[in-house]
Amino acid sequence: MVDIDASQMTTRDINLRLKSTSFSNDDIMVKNPQGRHNLGVGLSSNTEIKFDGNVGYFCGGLSGQCQIIVQGNAGWAVGDNLMSGSIAVEGNAGASAGSTMRGGSLFIRGNSGARTGISMKGGHLVVGGDSGFMTGFMMQKGRIVVCGNVGEAVGDSMYEGEIFVGGTIGSLGSDAIVQDASEDELIEVWEMLAKEGIAERPKFKKIVSAKKLYHFDSLERLEKNVI
Repeated sequence: MVDIDASQMTTRDINLRLKSTSFSNDDIMVKNPQGRHNLGVGLSSNTEIKFDGNVGYFCGGLSGQCQIIVQGNAGWAVGDNLMSGSIAVEGNAGASAGSTMRGGSLFIRGNSGARTGISMKGGHLVVGGDSGFMTGFMMQKGRIVVCGNVGEAVGDSMYEGEIFVGGTIGSLGSDAIVQDASEDELIEVWEMLAKEGIAERPKFKKIVSAKKLYHFDSLERLEKNVI
């Protein structure tokens, strides 16, 4: 285990040190992250990196292969554009967690804010607690699992993918519908939760796209009138 004391380092120096050290395949512990933004971005080596405390915006953004563990809370857009590997947040996460993520897995043990999984393009995103409004907005692929409640306009304008909600749904967004989850799907989700240390087995509701927004007939008529 390589220890990095970030208290007297700039964000740039922290990331340069993480990048150079990660290629040695040694596990890394970053002490005193002090809620800084943009930590652990653009990493691409198979190593485990722990942040001993809270982190700010965009932690782990644009990363792949590595396993990032935040031993605290995370600010906005943790795991933004995550390509592969995994990120686990032991506390809560701010808005836009997992935004545009393309692969890998993001696990938030506590609650997450608004627009969780916005424009998600792949991978798995699990929230152990509640999630805010517009979760899954413009989702295009992948799976979101919220063990608790979800806010208003969930799945708004989603194209593909699926959202599983264990608690109450504030409201459905445009073109989102609720379907019955199959037994096989539930077992698969429960097994995913078990790997993250969640033993509960909620009877999840499944939200998908109705796909009515795939065709813009009403807009086409307006365009013809303009022409």
